[in-house]
Amino acid sequence: MDAKPPETRIQRKNRKAILDAALDVFSTQGFRGATVDQIASVAGLSKPNLLYYFPSKELMHVELLSGLMHNWLDPLRKLKDDGDPVAEIQAYMRRKLQLSRDFPRESRLFANEILQGAPRIEDALKGELKELVDDKAALISNWSEAGKIAAVHPYHLIFSIWALTQHYADFDVQVRAVLGDAGKDPFPDAEQFLSELYARTLAAK
Repeated sequence: MDAKPPETRIQRKNRKAILDAALDVFSTQGFRGATVDQIASVAGLSKPNLLYYFPSKELMHVELLSGLMHNWLDPLRKLKDDGDPVAEIQAYMRRKLQLSRDFPRESRLFANEILQGAPRIEDALKGELKELVDDKAALISNWSEAGKIAAVHPYHLIFSIWALTQHYADFDVQVRAVLGDAGKDPFPDAEQFLSELYARTLAAK
């Protein structure tokens, strides 16, 4: 079988434009609410042209989620067993908060998929994600048992970091409305507050 010829510069540009447009539409409309017509319009391409690259909206959604999963897990992978435990957990929190700041659309895409029952990434959640979380939860338990940090439920500690950091992306409009200054970046204050919160929570008794 002949090898598939490499993409041209124009093809790469169009694929990038389509995926960027799909991210915009999926992160605001969800998978069910998004249409190929909407994505084509945002991408500045005709619908037939878009379908040449991605024959269905599900293929676009799956490709976005596949790339997202790797990036989403990377901050947890960097939790080191030879570092200071409190500093390691605080650094993990900061990496997750930075993802929310820099990639809010991706965070909302992931949240929408989970709210719909994760039909396209359930295998990854039960496989790659669970394996990594199990590994890091065991590390956190070891730190607790060694008296290096307070006794904490390792899974719920990780869940709390997910919730407290991704909130700033998934509920950005609410955060800015409540803070009352739409032009102010909430992330520096959030980072300081969460760093102090986890320092107090994890301090060895």
